[in-house]
Amino acid sequence: MTQSFYEQHDPRFLACVVPYSPMEEIATGCRWAEGPVWFADHGCLLFSDIPNERILRWTPGAGVSTFRQPSNFANGHTRDRQGRLISCEHGGRRVTRTEPDGSITVLADRWGGRRLNSPNDVVVRSDGSIWFTDPTYGILSDYEGYRAEPEQTARHVFRLDPVTGDLAPVVSDFVQPNGLCFSPDESLLYIAESGSSHDPAVPPVIRRFRVTERGLSGGEVFATLDCGLPDGIRCDMAGNLWSSAGDGVHIFAPDGTLLGKIRVPQRVANLTFGGPRRNRLFITATTSVYLVFVAATGAQTP
Repeated sequence: MTQSFYEQHDPRFLACVVPYSPMEEIATGCRWAEGPVWFADHGCLLFSDIPNERILRWTPGAGVSTFRQPSNFANGHTRDRQGRLISCEHGGRRVTRTEPDGSITVLADRWGGRRLNSPNDVVVRSDGSIWFTDPTYGILSDYEGYRAEPEQTARHVFRLDPVTGDLAPVVSDFVQPNGLCFSPDESLLYIAESGSSHDPAVPPVIRRFRVTERGLSGGEVFATLDCGLPDGIRCDMAGNLWSSAGDGVHIFAPDGTLLGKIRVPQRVANLTFGGPRRNRLFITATTSVYLVFVAATGAQTP
């Protein structure tokens, strides 16, 4: 490997990366960078700086600007099938949608008559359903939200029905569910367990569920990280899973084998694929956002 930040564990790693591609720091000055989402139609990346309560925009050639401030301590983002921004807000303990005119629609803020904990990360399936995790990070202190006692009896993963608007938990046995992503054909849902952030006895694992007409089944451990914990995760079109970690980005084959790592100077929180060919990997890592071109193609997103 010609770049020192690549660490190969399996020959298949070479099909994922461009060994001579440099890593660029395209933004810095954040307190905790998170939630990257690529807008192909606008040619820009949005990402959260949670403690500074702002959503920032990076545009090639123009650099960084402010998209929204205050952001209500927004964390994870995605786009729905109409291309609208879907956001998890720690401050409001809710999931919202930004309309084309800039107004904000609340999609979910309660379940069972009780406030959500602090929605963290979110994905949208091709049927329009919205899936999000609801750990307690945004209410543990006043750093990423507002300190409060949890009202939910568990840290659920929720599914929001696109037609009825009904909200229902699909998984409830995580200590702190965090990042999530679908396989390219949407038959599998991967969910990161980040409970080791506050309890070292919790294993830093990514679990795999099968998506059925009735919900989810399975839930076995797909991979265990050997450094840090899994936060944001993404799949490429070959079915490989790319996970944030304490020392960078870990890439796992569909069978769970660790193919290799892209080492990053700071602890990685999240990542996404973008660019015209979805072969640019955007990495949010503590105070900065990094960009590296890869050989993989990110799984299709709106």
